[in-house]
Amino acid sequence: MRNYPEVSLQVPNILLPNSSVDINKWAVIACDQFTSQSEYWDQVSQIAGDSPSAYNLILPEAYLGTPKEKDQQSQIFSSMRSYSDSGLFNEFQGFVYVERILGMKTRQGLIAALDLEQYDFHKESRSLIRATEGTIIDRLPPRVAIREKALLEIPHILVLIDDPLYTVIEPLSAESKSLQNLYDFELMLGGGRIRGSLVNDPELERKIVSALGNLSDRDLQVQKYGVGSAPLLYAVGDGNHSLATAKSFWEMIKKTAKPDHPARFALVEIVNIHNEGIVFEPIHRLVKNVDIDLLEKLSSFFSNKIKITRLPDFASLAERIKNQKVDAQIIGFVDNDEFQVIEIQEPLHTLTVGSLQLFLDALLSGLPELQLDFIHGDEALLQSASQPNNVGFYLPAMQKSSLFKSVIKDGPLPRKTFSMGEAHEKRYYLECRKIQVDQRYV
Repeated sequence: MRNYPEVSLQVPNILLPNSSVDINKWAVIACDQFTSQSEYWDQVSQIAGDSPSAYNLILPEAYLGTPKEKDQQSQIFSSMRSYSDSGLFNEFQGFVYVERILGMKTRQGLIAALDLEQYDFHKESRSLIRATEGTIIDRLPPRVAIREKALLEIPHILVLIDDPLYTVIEPLSAESKSLQNLYDFELMLGGGRIRGSLVNDPELERKIVSALGNLSDRDLQVQKYGVGSAPLLYAVGDGNHSLATAKSFWEMIKKTAKPDHPARFALVEIVNIHNEGIVFEPIHRLVKNVDIDLLEKLSSFFSNKIKITRLPDFASLAERIKNQKVDAQIIGFVDNDEFQVIEIQEPLHTLTVGSLQLFLDALLSGLPELQLDFIHGDEALLQSASQPNNVGFYLPAMQKSSLFKSVIKDGPLPRKTFSMGEAHEKRYYLECRKIQVDQRYV
């Protein structure tokens, strides 16, 4: 294995299905997508059929709490073992340069392994790799129990770098024709096209590591962000809890494991936050079972330091929120056929979503009958907020340029601050890596 501890990177051994496998049936979307649409996952199951598929290696969250949960869970470990023992995989050592084509946009990425020794998901973290949203510790033990038994890891984690001059990943585009092609196919159910090329040339590897080293330079980061903190190189964009699970498992075994144990590292796709294929979508809030005056509660929480403006329709509200000034904190309020804009004049957080979430957390702690849901998309919020006793909060999209500075200054963002694209644009499970050596973790 080739390790580059100065940038927390390892050149991984990648497992990909061999030519006997229908790769169109192999790759499936991240398990935390389409959580309210079990029919999507039923389609995935039908498409995969009896063919080897990553579908058999994951538990879609849409199945949680349903009869399908136990059935799906029972086959994960046996599928990992049978796929490995049957010679289904080809193994490659190197990074993988990925191009994901979605409509007119292309998202470029680099599959690599990150050193979990340099990752800390806690709020006070000053590590090279950090979470972008708060980690809910109670979610980790069940996931760690699964990882402890897993022979393979098959990730959907997207990790962001802040590379405005496009020095790390994008230069590989010009080299891609000379690289070994690993795959090139259409993803199922509207996921677009994906191409992958093996990067195992020593000179290209050196350039990647050098460019990452430049991004993590302390003086450069102080100049860029105006914050004299420890350097932040990698910010977890998607899969915060998956990476936290990998970290927790490594902490559990590392006293008896060798320093180069594969579980010390986690396979991720690194993407540049400035890439055109990276789009931050807002995640709106919906409060259910409302029988109180939420605007009165909101005004009281912010000590009456808010300004409320009534608008004629949802389109006007959405336009007002999307065109707000950068330094303003403005939220849309949707209650059936009433549309209002709320300007928070004395915010309690550097981000609009942070100020709102502080209010909602305080509200729900005192009124447990209320339910909070997180909504993707304008139409979905409008439809949900039109239901009896539902109230919607319409949020602006977070500016990509503010992410790294905010994480450095304030730590992880409030949960569900942003979504990196729509559900069908998320990462598909494709590459695998072995994470178990034997039962003694040595």
